[in-house]
Amino acid sequence: MSASMFTVVALYHFTRFEDPSALRAPLQKACDDLGITGSLLLAQEGINGTIAGTRKGIDTILGHLRSLPGCSTLEHKESSASLPPFPRMKVKLKKEIVTMGQPDVDPVARVGHYVEAKDWNALISAPDVAVIDTRNDYEVGIGTFEGAIDPQTKSFRDFPKWWEANKERFHNKKIAMFCTGGIRCEKSTNYLLGQGVEEVYHLKGGILKYLEDVPQEDSQWTGDCFVFDARVSVGHGLAEGPHQLCYACRRPILPEDRARAEYEHGVSCHQCHGDTSEADKDRFRERQKQIRLARERGETHMRGYDGN
Repeated sequence: MSASMFTVVALYHFTRFEDPSALRAPLQKACDDLGITGSLLLAQEGINGTIAGTRKGIDTILGHLRSLPGCSTLEHKESSASLPPFPRMKVKLKKEIVTMGQPDVDPVARVGHYVEAKDWNALISAPDVAVIDTRNDYEVGIGTFEGAIDPQTKSFRDFPKWWEANKERFHNKKIAMFCTGGIRCEKSTNYLLGQGVEEVYHLKGGILKYLEDVPQEDSQWTGDCFVFDARVSVGHGLAEGPHQLCYACRRPILPEDRARAEYEHGVSCHQCHGDTSEADKDRFRERQKQIRLARERGETHMRGYDGN
């Protein structure tokens, strides 16, 4: 397939599914029939995921998704990939479509003020605005907005604890938050409103929309944006970035990091070499061996696993 044939769609929609389990099998079949790959999460609070396929297949599955209960206004963001970004399709049932672990958080009830990408620079440049990156530390590590605060969280579930420990820093400040596609900010803005913060804003469509709409010469974004597929990162115009994954720790690395002494394909990189035991590394080596043997039989895995 050529690059133009792989359309990648990131989507989420908060709505009330009375019985998400009843939606799973028909959605899985629809995706399989259309050759769609990726991952979709279903929960009582809605749907979230990233999928890829042909232009025709994507258009058809988006129509199917918008026919689900309460999903007629579902929005999505598109980009492209030069190689298959996912090895297979998985539709999963979850308690939350993005895990925050706060049962009282309800984005359907209310969220912060949406800010269009074209208006984001003006907002975050204001002196009375604190800009918070709600993503995980490894995502922030390869790119963020100039001057944004990094909570250094390992997972989104850690955000409420970080806020509780740091909230006094933001007294009398407007809060502007952003994430990859917008879904984490739906919950984080609702959470801060529930904590009594009066003025909360978030980037509509997330970093992906900003990188798509704002010209590089006007941008306040530095670095690349981590994405949860085989492209690993994207830059301005949503062009594929230079990053690869360490398939041991799933963190992004640059091509030159593969030359470091700590790097062994599928086994370790400079970020995780000291975090795993020799038994772990031996297990990872066996996994890579099985992948290599499968490849020799003609089976295909997601790029990065397949070759050195």
